[in-house]
Amino acid sequence: MNYKQHTIKAPVTVSGIGLHTGVVSNMTFTPAPANHGYKFQRIDLPGQPIVAADVDNVVDLSRGTTIEQNGARVNTVEHTLAALVGLEIDNVLIQLDGPEPPIMDGSSIEFVKALMEVGLQEQNALRNYFELTEGITYKDEARGVEIVGLPLNDYRLTAMVDYNSPVLGSQHASITNMNQFEREIAPCRTFCFLHELEALHKQNLIKGGNLDNAIVIVDRVVNDDELSMLAEMLNKPKVEVKETGTLNNTELRFKNEPARHKLLDLMGDLALIGRPIKGQILAARPGHAANIGFAKRVKRAIQEASIQSVPVYDEKKPPVMDINQITATLPHRYPFLLIDKIIHLDENTVTGVKNVTMNEPFFQGHFPGNPILPGVIQIEAMAQTGGILVLNTVENPEDYWTYFLGVDKCRFKRKVIPGDTIIFKCELLAPIKRGIAKMSGQAFVGGQLVMEAEMSASIVKKNA
Repeated sequence: MNYKQHTIKAPVTVSGIGLHTGVVSNMTFTPAPANHGYKFQRIDLPGQPIVAADVDNVVDLSRGTTIEQNGARVNTVEHTLAALVGLEIDNVLIQLDGPEPPIMDGSSIEFVKALMEVGLQEQNALRNYFELTEGITYKDEARGVEIVGLPLNDYRLTAMVDYNSPVLGSQHASITNMNQFEREIAPCRTFCFLHELEALHKQNLIKGGNLDNAIVIVDRVVNDDELSMLAEMLNKPKVEVKETGTLNNTELRFKNEPARHKLLDLMGDLALIGRPIKGQILAARPGHAANIGFAKRVKRAIQEASIQSVPVYDEKKPPVMDINQITATLPHRYPFLLIDKIIHLDENTVTGVKNVTMNEPFFQGHFPGNPILPGVIQIEAMAQTGGILVLNTVENPEDYWTYFLGVDKCRFKRKVIPGDTIIFKCELLAPIKRGIAKMSGQAFVGGQLVMEAEMSASIVKKNA
């Protein structure tokens, strides 16, 4: 697994028809900064609105996953997102001049080829993994669907399908290492049963579907009149089939290609959680509705953990920002630069580290013989940590000042002394508006809360 975040080295475009809308579109993957995540941009709409790949933005699950935000909608995002997850790419802006990504051949392989053609770029930020610490389960007993997430220091997925069909019986597929994705999962195409085809057509779906971008499973004898109707529906001069098998006798790329494609869909849908996962995902008869239901439960667990969690500092892992990168961002210097490392940074939270030593100048006069880190120094160190978070929201942060405006609900829980390592965690309480940021902050030593406060700050461009 990658510890560092990655984007792509250069923009790359793929073009084609959308599976359900039938609209031809161009989709361009473009590099994005650290902690950006996956976002779509409808460049064909006024204002070119952005739609974040977030499970809370899912609005439709009719044979695909559709997201909507800022008045813009993007259909069938799962194959695109699966390619990014499978290649362990974290940050990409996906510009689209239509309502739906191209279906290509019905799999993710053409997206993978395009992304690998431009190559990946490592970024100076750690991946923000969410580690499952206990089981998370989603069940739909009426449909016999169950998805379970279990603790594991890795990311592994298994999908099992059972269609009670003579052609397509029980199958399962697994991925135990993301290096398998390009070769074993990405080429697996979307599929449907013959009896579903007419129903989808009547629902005004699969306008762009044809036998070049989907597999049609035939599990009964089909007469000539039906074949003629199917040929007209699929814009083909003729279609044929053996007694049972696949329409036009399409050859499967893998014996269990349908199960592998269900695994691909699962990976793409779970990308909407918004963070890479460490855990083992076991899915029985998954579909988009179940995938999204499970994803929402994982996101809720993330939100609950964010409120309750004590940051963990692993000295063996490289920091997100070392002291040189901090000094390039903050305008503070000795003896007033009070944080040593940033070990976590995303759009809403930041975690910083301060090593308290007897060499710091204020210990000469603050309780000689009983050195205690002054409370005002703790608040300032927390504010500097929060300053990193605020400056992370703008381009060229070195061009901005951050000013401390206020502190509220400050409580000191226990004393901090030389030899302690303080972990500061700051989180935005609301989106930054008009340059004003409001944050909650906590300070921990040895896993125990030592101080907490709410702070406000302003961000102002230099020479403004």
